[in-house]
Amino acid sequence: MRGPDVPARALDARALAALAANPGCRRRAILDGAGVDKAALASALGAPSVFGQSQFAFIRGNAFEARVKADGGAELLRLVHERLDPGAGRPDGATVPDLAATGPEGRAARTALALREATAAGGWTLLDHPMLALDVAGSPAFLEPDAVVVHPDGGWTVVEIKSFPLLDGSADPAKVGAAARQAAVYVLALEEVAAQLDPAPRVRQRILLVCPRDFSNLPAASAVDIRKQRAVTGRQLARLTRIEEIADALPEGACFSPQLPAEELTAAVEAVEAAYAPECLSACELAFHCRARSRASGAVTTLGRPARAELGGLATVAEVLAAAGGEAGDPDDPAVAALRRAAALRAEALAGAGVPVEDVADARPGAGAEVARCR
Repeated sequence: MRGPDVPARALDARALAALAANPGCRRRAILDGAGVDKAALASALGAPSVFGQSQFAFIRGNAFEARVKADGGAELLRLVHERLDPGAGRPDGATVPDLAATGPEGRAARTALALREATAAGGWTLLDHPMLALDVAGSPAFLEPDAVVVHPDGGWTVVEIKSFPLLDGSADPAKVGAAARQAAVYVLALEEVAAQLDPAPRVRQRILLVCPRDFSNLPAASAVDIRKQRAVTGRQLARLTRIEEIADALPEGACFSPQLPAEELTAAVEAVEAAYAPECLSACELAFHCRARSRASGAVTTLGRPARAELGGLATVAEVLAAAGGEAGDPDDPAVAALRRAAALRAEALAGAGVPVEDVADARPGAGAEVARCR
């Protein structure tokens, strides 16, 4: 599906968290499962993406992570001890096992062995960039958290290191939420490893988020409870249609190689159903392409999931406008009744201002969508 001699693009926790946030999008599921480079695909479709991390942020994040993990992770382990396990002994002389191996499968097996050995040995152990495997819709995904710490009591903790600052002990809630959803994917993968051991170690549901303090490069940490994110992410990933089922429904010979002619590539992409929502703009490289298609078809999902949920069985803007104008729809339907009430109030307000409703609708093609937003 990627095309001949095109290497697979590995899934990471950020992509899985975005996929779990929109489990109804079969298009993203098959493209991610097949390892397609969606950024290159979007450019080939004529809708290049601006989604992604800046090079400056990437370099700054790597430099900060190296500082946090210096001296065998002494500062990182101190923060874990201070924030999550102050009752345990001090993490002096913690073990940092070598996790090198060939290929992601080999690294995942080496990580599982290191976790088992550290749990049996007791004491503090720091796993720097371990490799975890997680089954997603029948396709394996290999994930690499920043760090995993094994506590003296055998518990496992995920550590997320980010470059956004903690200002006066707090950070941007949106960025913290994104980090929590990403960490929830790592926790799910760790739980699969733990389930293979007897007795199963406890995977802690609080992660350590490490960020620069204020405007310095000094590390500060906060314990983040991710029970909600873990439950939601696990439930959403379980709802994903298996990759094989989506692939079986594709036309024979469907291919998503960016080297294909635009018409052929567009036909292959459109053969898979998408579930566009405005939130996709900050999470998916194909968002601009899907938004254009959604707007062209008049789908109400372009207005956002809340509006889509309020409109019930009305799937297009044309249907919404017809229902609001009394030309279609069941008057006993709560959504239709609310739309007609909103249209009447709008007409009353415009009439009071001396503006003919017809003139406004004709002059502003997008004005009809306002009716769909009214309630």
